[in-house]
Amino acid sequence: MLKGLIRKIIPFSSVDGPGNRTSIFFQGCNFDCLYCHNPETINLCKKCGTCAFVCPYDAVEFLGDHVKWHEEKCMDCGLCLKNCKNNCGPRTKYMSVGEILKEILKYKPFISGITVSGGECTLQKNFLVDLFEKVKKLNLSIYVDTNGSTDFSKNKELTDLMDYAMLDIKSFDKDEHKMLTGMDNSIVLKNARYLASINKLYEVRTVIVPDLLDNDKNVDEISKLIASLDSNIRYKLIKYRPMGVRENKIKSLSPSNDYMENLKDICIHNGLSNIIIL
Repeated sequence: MLKGLIRKIIPFSSVDGPGNRTSIFFQGCNFDCLYCHNPETINLCKKCGTCAFVCPYDAVEFLGDHVKWHEEKCMDCGLCLKNCKNNCGPRTKYMSVGEILKEILKYKPFISGITVSGGECTLQKNFLVDLFEKVKKLNLSIYVDTNGSTDFSKNKELTDLMDYAMLDIKSFDKDEHKMLTGMDNSIVLKNARYLASINKLYEVRTVIVPDLLDNDKNVDEISKLIASLDSNIRYKLIKYRPMGVRENKIKSLSPSNDYMENLKDICIHNGLSNIIIL
C-alpha cells in the first residue's frame, strides 16, 4: 500500500489558502533554503537512534534498524529535534490515504478544502494523486503549497486534480536562487507561467530577507512577471523572521514595516492590486 511520509496535520488553518482548510505537511524537501523557518522538514530520518536516548517521556523507541515515534506519549518538549544530528527529529509517520481521509472527515463539516504543504509535498506526487482522487469525491477544494521544483506541465494527473497552486518564487535571479536554495529557478519560473496559463496559480510568495537578497530587484521583476500573467494573482510579501531558523546558516533581521510598504508600492506601480504583506 502506498503511504505518504507526514510531518503533521493541522485541522483548521486560515493562512494556507482561502477559507478554513485542513493542512497536511509532508516530510522531505529538495531545497535547502538558508532562511528556512522549518528546517526540520527538509531531511529524512537516518535512524541513528539519538532521539530515543534523550526523550524523557519514552515517546521515541530505537528498534535497531529504525526509530518509532509514539505520538500519544509525546509532550512536545523539543529535545529530540534539538539533539538530532540530521536536524529532522523522529516526529514523522507514514500514513495511508485512508488514514489521512479519516482525519479529514473529522473536520469536513467545518472546512472548505485541504492544502498539502511541506517540506515539498510534490516529491511524493504519486501519493498525492491517490489522495486527491479520493478528496475530490468529498467535494473539497485542493490547494498545493510548493517550491515549484516539480514540473506541473509534465505531471498531468497531479495538475488536473488540484484546484490551485501557491508558488514560492524565492528569487528572480538564477544565481541568487541557487545560492539561497541550492538549485536554480528555471523550473520555478516555468511553473509560474504554465500554472497561470491554465488558471491554476492562486498565489506567489517571496520572503524578504535584508542583507541576503536583492529584495528590491526581486520584487520588481517578480511583480512584473505576475502582472504579465494575470494581475489578479495574489502576491504575498513575507517578512523574514529569525524564529526557528538555523543560526549557523543565516544572521539577518526582520525588514521594517516601511520597507515592506515600499516594496508593495513597487508591485502597485507594476500593475498588481492583490498584494499581501505578512
